[in-house]
Amino acid sequence: MKKIIIGIIGGLLVLTIIAVVVIFLSLNTIVKKGVETVGPPMTKTTVTLGSAAISPFSGGGVLNNLLVGNPDGYKTPFAVKFGSIKVAVSLPSVTSGTITVNEINIQDPEITFEGGFGGNNLSQLLQNVDGAGGSAPASPGTPPSGGTSKKFIVKDIVINGAQIHVSLTGLGGKEFSIPLPPLHLTNIGSDGNGVTASQLVDQILTPLLSSITDAVKNNATSLIGNASNLGKGASGAIQNVGGGLKNLFH
Repeated sequence: MKKIIIGIIGGLLVLTIIAVVVIFLSLNTIVKKGVETVGPPMTKTTVTLGSAAISPFSGGGVLNNLLVGNPDGYKTPFAVKFGSIKVAVSLPSVTSGTITVNEINIQDPEITFEGGFGGNNLSQLLQNVDGAGGSAPASPGTPPSGGTSKKFIVKDIVINGAQIHVSLTGLGGKEFSIPLPPLHLTNIGSDGNGVTASQLVDQILTPLLSSITDAVKNNATSLIGNASNLGKGASGAIQNVGGGLKNLFH
């Protein structure tokens, strides 16, 4: 009898070890699937992640080639493209209701600001996120429901070296690129029990959009100067940017 019990316990331990190994080996696939499952309904755009390399021992790692498409009606190839995102997650928090992210470090992203006098793609993207509401699924690949959903606390976010590709109506299909000043955000969700996934994205996108629109406005004069070489029609359209800024940056 004793040998049987020992055998059962030993067998369970082996199965547990196998299960842990399978989870560890599948972690990066789970992260990729989670991003590509939660992202599209939240942003109402295509969201793809090239790969994830997360350590199951430290919680640190890198997300590679994250691409967020444009909302319907916009023609540029993408809204945001991240080559790599360094992340550090508190492992003990992963199994709790609120996941703590110690660091998100984004270097050299590409951001497209596409606009006419009726608005721009990034503002529309933010409106889509605001309209999505809800929370992240309790597990990757599971649509949000009335059940318990994950919340997040993010202690530190850095976006550095970003380039904004400006594409405005009347530029004859040409783009201009301008640098974005570094953006540093801290302690999102730390003053309570965390924020939902959509609230987290909103609290990142809102200051990011503000910084982008300020950068585009501050460079409006040089954009108008560059547009003067595109022809009379394009130049005339861009000369109206000053009067149309309110709608453009809505």
